[in-house]
Order: sequence, then C-alpha cells, then structure tokens
Amino acid sequence: MELADILPEESVLFCTDIKTKHDVLKRLAERASKATGHSAQELFDALNDRESLGSTGLGNGIAVPHGKMVGLKRVVAVFIKLSTPVDFDSVDDQPVDLVMMLLAPVGAGADHLKALARVARVLRTDSIAENLRRSTDPARLYSILTQPLETTKAA
Repeated sequence: MELADILPEESVLFCTDIKTKHDVLKRLAERASKATGHSAQELFDALNDRESLGSTGLGNGIAVPHGKMVGLKRVVAVFIKLSTPVDFDSVDDQPVDLVMMLLAPVGAGADHLKALARVARVLRTDSIAENLRRSTDPARLYSILTQPLETTKAA
C-alpha cells in the first residue's frame, strides 16, 4: 500500500493556528469530513475516543491518530504539518509537529494495519521527517510523503 492510495493531495495541510492536541484532532476531522462525507463531529469523536485509550504520539515529533468508522468504504488519511509543535502526550514526552491521521472502515483489519505500518515507516525515516520539517508548502509535503521510500533515503 502506497500513501498516494489513501492520501489525497488536498488532505495535506500546513497549519499555523493550531495550539493543542484537541485543535489537531478537530482540524483532522474537519478535513476528513470533506473526503468521507461523515460529519466532522462524528470523526472527531472517533479520533478522540481512540486517543483516550492511549496517546498515538509515537515520539520524535510524530503522531498517528487513527480510528475506525462504520460506513467508510476505504482507508482515508489526512496529514498536517504544524508550524508550532503541540503537546500530544507522546511516549517520549516531546511535542508533535508531524501528524498523519488514518480512518478505516470497521472490519478492515488488514488494510488498517498495513496503512498504520506504512505511515509509521515513512514518518520514522529520518530523511523524510527532515524534509517534511523543512517545507511549508502542502504540494511539496505531499510529494515528500508519496514518493517511493527507496528514493527518499537518498534525498
């Protein structure tokens, strides 16, 4: 599974106005609402419910909030790069500035896990994270996220 399969270019954002984890989840839900047809509140509740089980902050400034939704047809992703990192209760207690949200249909176990693994692999590749942090242009961020991993190691 490639990120381009689940991440539309219009779902890659650079945000300067987000101050809290709640704001992050709210903005993710708003953008995902446009891609899924589900209400932003319903999506926020799913993300927030998952987050209440334990933070999805992976460390190194990266978070991957995720959830499952009844009625989704496929896995959907939204990426936000924050201009100012926010506290996300991450495992390393460091603030987060790179956030990739995943929503999957209920019952999409394998696809959901493949997407989570792919996102974690991409975002934990040092060269990719560095390139994402150097850019504020959503089109460039999308390009970095969706290029084949082999190419990004040399970038």
